[in-house]
Amino acid sequence: MARRSGSGSSGRSTGRGATGKATPGAAPGDFGAGGASASASASAKSRKRSGIPRWARWCTVLGAILMVASGGLLVTSEALLARYEGAVTTEDLFGDGAKVEAKSDIKGPLNILLVGIDPRDATTLPLADSIMIMHIPAGLDRGYLFSLPRDTLVDIPAFPKSGYNGGREKLNAAMSHGARVPGGGTPDRAKGFELLSLTVSQFTGIKRFDAGAIVNFAGFKKIVDAMGGVTMYVDEDEVLSEHLQPNGKARPRRQCGGCAHPYYGPQAVYKKGTHKLKGWQALDYVRQRYTVEGGDYGRQRHQQQFVKAMAQQVLSKNVMTDLPKLDKVLRAAGESLVFNGRGHSVAEFGFALKGMRQDSITMIKLKGGGVSENGKYAGEALDASAQGFFASIRADTADAYIAQHPEMINRDK
Repeated sequence: MARRSGSGSSGRSTGRGATGKATPGAAPGDFGAGGASASASASAKSRKRSGIPRWARWCTVLGAILMVASGGLLVTSEALLARYEGAVTTEDLFGDGAKVEAKSDIKGPLNILLVGIDPRDATTLPLADSIMIMHIPAGLDRGYLFSLPRDTLVDIPAFPKSGYNGGREKLNAAMSHGARVPGGGTPDRAKGFELLSLTVSQFTGIKRFDAGAIVNFAGFKKIVDAMGGVTMYVDEDEVLSEHLQPNGKARPRRQCGGCAHPYYGPQAVYKKGTHKLKGWQALDYVRQRYTVEGGDYGRQRHQQQFVKAMAQQVLSKNVMTDLPKLDKVLRAAGESLVFNGRGHSVAEFGFALKGMRQDSITMIKLKGGGVSENGKYAGEALDASAQGFFASIRADTADAYIAQHPEMINRDK
């Protein structure tokens, strides 16, 4: 197996073509409709109430949970106050059973698995378009947020619940294999998450996740708009949108038999500097990989920067003290999130993480590069430095490890 050197790579995805700087093209002779997707929820909702005091709901936040999208976006946000009990959908994401009772109060260290999906429709098997882990040390007052490339070549364990026998594939395929229902039927996203969790645990050595969340594409957009937009820094000279026009509408798409760049026409453009982005703009920007430096690794950097910007904005006085705005944010989050706290509610996690502040999240970049098998691109592989970081998470020594490896910190600018 050959490996391409470098800290960035194309980040090709399952079913996607080669990367490179995409440029606007002339309208092709044969073209089809735009590729707008409709978000669909496949599972029934179950609600869980919490006895957290009312004051705690207003002054605490959950850690980072909201991200996601079709070209690969995962959104998280430190913004899930339990404004209304039962506002968030809960599902059995870890296979623990429907009625799980918390064994003890929430204590650190914590590891939270965050997955972004963009369900095309209720019958399409979901892919984990974006995969993030939030590690929170024992003090519960700060966190380390890092992404796993969705094209990482991994060993996916066998999963009898879906009839999957196991195999070596790209990481994002684990959710799809787990969600398959033997004999047919609507895909089960909870079981898909379960297999993905098992795969990530096997790959990183993190034996257990204390909470997990799925956030969908449409929900992310609603949350940003509920906040009145998000202010963030664009760190490249120019990022061109593969998917949208300057007015936010989908670019026309030609029929080309699965080619890498089926879209054509005018593109939305994001230029270097600080900008206040609307929901569709923020989502579009952090989805891009073809026109960013480092491909999928560059996209991960932008996703993490977005998460931090969202967390800072949600925790700001502009949102926390504006009750109508906070109400909108919480309603949007509740509609967008599927959560499992292994017996603890979102509100209880929020209470436990009340020490988190606007600057509490450190974004970590993991280096890697593409690998090839038999002369063909097979996926991504992380550098040995990633294994050292994973070991520090398992030992709860991430603070010391990052102090010794400051180059792993993903700076905003």
